[in-house]
Amino acid sequence: MDFFDWLEQRARQANSLLCVGLDPRGDEAAAVRDECYRLIDATAEFACAFKPNSAFFERLGPAGLAALRDVIARVPAGVPVILDAKRGDIADTATAYADSAFDTLGAHAITVNPYLGGEALTPFLARPDRGVFVLCKTSNPGADEFQALNVGSETVFEVVARRAAQWSAARNVGLVVGATDPAALARARRAAPDLWFLVPGIGAQGGDLEAALSAGLRPDGLGLLINASRSIARAADPAVEARRLRDRIAERANRSSTVSRDRAEGQAERSLSLLAQDMVTSGCVRFGEFRLKSGIVSPIYLDLRRLVAQPVILACVARAYAGLLQRLQFDRLAGIPYAALPIATAIALEMNRPLIYPRREAKDYGTQAVIEGDFVAGETIVVVDDLATTGGSKIEAIQKIEAAGLKVRDIVVLIDREQGAGAMLAEAGYRLHAVATLSELLVAWLHSGAITPEQYAGVQAFLAEHR
Repeated sequence: MDFFDWLEQRARQANSLLCVGLDPRGDEAAAVRDECYRLIDATAEFACAFKPNSAFFERLGPAGLAALRDVIARVPAGVPVILDAKRGDIADTATAYADSAFDTLGAHAITVNPYLGGEALTPFLARPDRGVFVLCKTSNPGADEFQALNVGSETVFEVVARRAAQWSAARNVGLVVGATDPAALARARRAAPDLWFLVPGIGAQGGDLEAALSAGLRPDGLGLLINASRSIARAADPAVEARRLRDRIAERANRSSTVSRDRAEGQAERSLSLLAQDMVTSGCVRFGEFRLKSGIVSPIYLDLRRLVAQPVILACVARAYAGLLQRLQFDRLAGIPYAALPIATAIALEMNRPLIYPRREAKDYGTQAVIEGDFVAGETIVVVDDLATTGGSKIEAIQKIEAAGLKVRDIVVLIDREQGAGAMLAEAGYRLHAVATLSELLVAWLHSGAITPEQYAGVQAFLAEHR
């Protein structure tokens, strides 16, 4: 089980998104240990995770480090421990930090600083069962000095959020995003829609709990760990305060999950209806009798090449792709010639993401390139095409991309004709994603009156015969 599968399991089991921070202020290791023991014993029932801050232990020397190890061990099995250490270095030093946190001290996750780049995080990322929370938009007053600087159309913290999502190939990367700037928290969520956020800043630092939950919760009501330290430690009864916070967060999270689910279902239905209408308006779908390349006569013909003559509709299609692509982790897009190239270009402009494409035939002059565009071997590519039928053309393009030293996991299309592409690609180790299936569009066309019940039945019979 990877770290965030485990964290989600704990969140559901305890109905909790509360992270209890352990920031002891004592001057002796024994007193610090005892203070943390009391907090752990009192609040473990209500905590999704614990977060000891290493600084308050390290300042006490060897005895303090021994106390930190004991405190981590005191946390009941099944409850994750996140070491707040903000590590970040390269080569053997980074490996030593990872070994110290995970092996010597026994932490299950750690906070890290991305300033040195992904290279510095490799030893932490190499352990799928251990979590890595990357500093993104912190809660301190001076955070904007660097984190809010503009980089092209984004801020530095949004770049960090997107890059962290790409680093999470083993699903073990989260972000540290403070509660003191709800607008930034919402922007980080848009940049990394699936990641877990560790959220400090509630209480003494002035962050508003309701605003943070509204800005950062995922549609499933998860994805946030709300950290509380002093408000619990200084409470007359830490157990009562932890339970109060746990229940307040859970109530809001459950409500958000229900609302988000209803909203998402409504938006999906409206989006599908608009896409179906656009396909008819642009002439990208036609009904009648059409002889396909295979020689089969089809009652429906899809031709997405016509989108180039409809820039407004093409932009809408690009946004539809982008909504799906935001959930995937990749470095570059790759459009398959020829029909998908204009679509992939529109998507690249919509998402501000780099694009490459495999040539149909390698050039016998100049660079003799097989892949056009800049890339670095080892990067992850998501393949973009217009339609999925059997999957054969996708495999051919993927082979060229992988031969150049790139990795492919996902293929995204606008419409899946449901004629075997998904199964064929899955057997080869790839995942097919479609903005819509042909069956879904047929229902929308029927309801809108774009096709008659007889046409609908004829296409359904054709699909059933050729699946």
